Amino acid sequence: MPAVTVENPLTLPRVTTPDPVHATARPVLTVATAPEGYEGEGFPVRRAFAKINTKFLDPFIMMDQMGEVDYAAGEPKGTPWHPHRGFETVTYVIDGTFVHRDSHGGGGTITDGDTQWMTAGSGLLHIETPPESLVMSGGLFHGLQLWVNLPASDKMIAPKYQDIRGGSVKLLSTEDGGALLRVIAGELDGHQGPGVTHTPITMIHASINPGAQITLPWRSDFNALAYGLAGSGSAGAEQRPFHMGQAVVFGDGNTLTIRADEKQDSRNANFEVVILGGQPIREPVAWYGPFVMNSHRELQQAMEDFQAGRLGTVPADEN
Repeated sequence: MPAVTVENPLTLPRVTTPDPVHATARPVLTVATAPEGYEGEGFPVRRAFAKINTKFLDPFIMMDQMGEVDYAAGEPKGTPWHPHRGFETVTYVIDGTFVHRDSHGGGGTITDGDTQWMTAGSGLLHIETPPESLVMSGGLFHGLQLWVNLPASDKMIAPKYQDIRGGSVKLLSTEDGGALLRVIAGELDGHQGPGVTHTPITMIHASINPGAQITLPWRSDFNALAYGLAGSGSAGAEQRPFHMGQAVVFGDGNTLTIRADEKQDSRNANFEVVILGGQPIREPVAWYGPFVMNSHRELQQAMEDFQAGRLGTVPADEN
């Protein structure tokens, strides 16, 4: 799991452990195991939040863990051209390579530790595929796709694309050097990640050494979620166990704690966790397929606009 890393985390800026006198630890409300399925042309996914009550997710809609899968030659798969409206997609590639194109002119190739942030807004078509070289050779692929809702006032903004290279991610360490924290978007302890979001969120990929514990300051007006990408550990002061393929929902408070088990499996040196939080939008959500709106009438309009070609068209050479 390369992502982006450093040889010695102690050379990085450090996140201050919150003062217990002023800290309110977030309790663990639930741990949910992600069901497995297939997406696009048939690549395996885990639906990270499928078993979590939506009231705890706002402003997030869903998150898929794509892979981890070691493809043979000829096996790598992607998605066909498809529409989106009303939200943002965040594609984070940990291992492997993905190529993104969209009808608004955004796109590029992302690989180990890179992120593509696409604001669908008023609507577009896009496609995500492995490059031809990866299809020919096969290889490891592992990543995430997160959907972040937009408030009603922003749902019809112009589409936008952000290409976030792994080298631009803000790297931090805990005070004892026991964890490497990659801030992809938002802010942690005064340190800002490169992702620019319409809906205020924080997205972090943490690599926690065996036996190490992190206690992070967390905005009390944000929700708090964690998802195990690899390895095993526990969450909260109550040390609720969770592992790869499981999501944690934290309750109210201004700090959150995650600990890595002393012994990890042979394939993973550390406990790899994605930590998410955002400011709830608290608006009605009408979600159908690739559209996330506020009402069924708006969903119907999105479908009509797609069918009429008003969300963009597939390039002529790909029809």
